[in-house]
This record gives sequence, C-alpha cells and structure tokens, in this order.
Amino acid sequence: MEIQPKGMEEGEKSPERKDLLPSQTASTLCISSRSESVWNATPRNKWDVYHKPVIVLSVGGAVFLFGVAITSLTCLTTANITVMTKEAFKLCGPAFLSLGLMLVVCGLVWIPIIRKKLRQRQKYPLLQSIKSFFFNR
Repeated sequence: MEIQPKGMEEGEKSPERKDLLPSQTASTLCISSRSESVWNATPRNKWDVYHKPVIVLSVGGAVFLFGVAITSLTCLTTANITVMTKEAFKLCGPAFLSLGLMLVVCGLVWIPIIRKKLRQRQKYPLLQSIKSFFFNR
C-alpha cells in the first residue's frame, strides 16, 4: 500500500507522478540519441561524414603492411634469430595480415553504406522532417 501525504485523497496522484509521463521519458531518449542528430544535421564538409571509415582504412593499411614486413622478415632472415623468436614471428605475421585486411575491407564497405544513407536522406526530406517531428517531441 502506498503512503500518501496528508491532504491527498486516494483518487489524486502525487505531483511527482504527474510529471513523469511515459511519453516524456520516451521522447527524452530519442532526443539524446547521437546517431539521429548526426544524420539530421547537414554536414559541413566530407571529413565530418567520412572520418571514421578513413581512420579504419588507414589503421587497417598500416597493420596490413606491418604484417607483410613481419612475414617477409621470417622468410628472408637466416639463422641469426633464435628459434623461439622466429616461431613467434611466423605466428604474428599472418595474424597482422588478416587483421589489417579485415579492417581495410570494413572501411571499404563502410563508405558506400554512408553514401547510400546520405542519398536516402536527401531523397526524402519530407519523410525525414515528419520522423524528426514525431521522435523529437
């Protein structure tokens, strides 16, 4: 049973309960969503839109080249390196190769997805304004 302050009858709700309506809580969550605000605002330049895939591509390319260097070092070196170090290089080289290649592919796939989203947003501005009207209330 709920304890109510003096002067309130059972049919009345406390002022704190009147303030917390479900629709207000849901709209607050939509407003605080970062991804929605990024796509609704017009980008200032291409770097604002494509900086994340470009960074992923750059890091992937660097990791891939590092993997190529390590793999080639294990193939080209003679017996100057200890057996344990050579085995570690043999294991790490292909790992860096595959990780770098995976990051490069993810970056290359990410760019067309962003382009498609941008075209879609430009194609239907009326639909986007209706969506933002209902979600940002």
